[in-house]
Amino acid sequence: MAGHYPPPPPAPPYGPPAYGPPPQYRYVPARRPPRRSAGGTIAGIFGGLTAVVVLGILGFSLFGGEGGIGTHVRSAAPRTATRSTATDNKLYATGALTPVRCVLPRLAPGPASMRRFMNVLSDCLDASWSRQFKKAGMRFDSPNRVFWQTPGSSPCGSYPAPGASAFYCPANNTMYVGLTNVVETSGGEPLSHYAVFARVVAHEYGHHVQDRAGILLYGDAEMEKGDTATRTEASRRIELQAQCFAGTFLGSERATLPMTRAQYTAMIIDVRGRGDERLPPDQRDHGSGRHYAGWVITGFKGRDLSVCNTWTVPPSDVS
Repeated sequence: MAGHYPPPPPAPPYGPPAYGPPPQYRYVPARRPPRRSAGGTIAGIFGGLTAVVVLGILGFSLFGGEGGIGTHVRSAAPRTATRSTATDNKLYATGALTPVRCVLPRLAPGPASMRRFMNVLSDCLDASWSRQFKKAGMRFDSPNRVFWQTPGSSPCGSYPAPGASAFYCPANNTMYVGLTNVVETSGGEPLSHYAVFARVVAHEYGHHVQDRAGILLYGDAEMEKGDTATRTEASRRIELQAQCFAGTFLGSERATLPMTRAQYTAMIIDVRGRGDERLPPDQRDHGSGRHYAGWVITGFKGRDLSVCNTWTVPPSDVS
């Protein structure tokens, strides 16, 4: 369904979801040794200052992964990055994503259906973003995929981890999503609200886009700085840009997915509930619910990639 989608009403004013802290979907830098955050979660897997989302040393088969395609290390990502890599990236000037007429299969109970859904969606993301990088004259390689059903490990650590069901690991250019975990951590979201799960995959793919464009490398460098405020702000800029990239893709494919008003509303309510405003300042690495949803809306409505430049907006827009 094409057309304008106004933001849905704010989420009801009832505290954190009944199923616990908002699950996070994120990228996980593996360029430094894993460490434990204050909460006890292995930061090299899912935590601390490296958060988002809906996920190369060797292929996923070595690590017990399941259900993806592509099993080797990619090498297209830039090895150096400056601030201009993030603020003036060539991707921003490529306009809107070209629709690839993505049609998602209906979700049914069970991991087999979710696997098919994620693979079809990932194929669409491959086609869409490869075209966009070609517009920019930039090399692009699709990410590896691991859609897990049983626990395993990656260069970024083991999975699953409490409260997290998806992550992107730049060490082997792979997005990881738990086929059953993504449903379990959705707080009972019905499978009919497939846009909620599509956004998770599109978000993790957004981190791969950042990696291929060199933006992630710059963001990692910022997060290596010792000042907590600098590191958490850099993490939020990374995560909120991935949200926007997810929104641009879903907006470009709204007519054929299809992204109906009901799907859009369910998706925005879901992401609004995943904000980190209730966490201590040193753990606020994703952004408030208002901004976590707002950047999806920005991408969905704007579609032009220039609207996803989170690196030049004031800190108040990524708080």
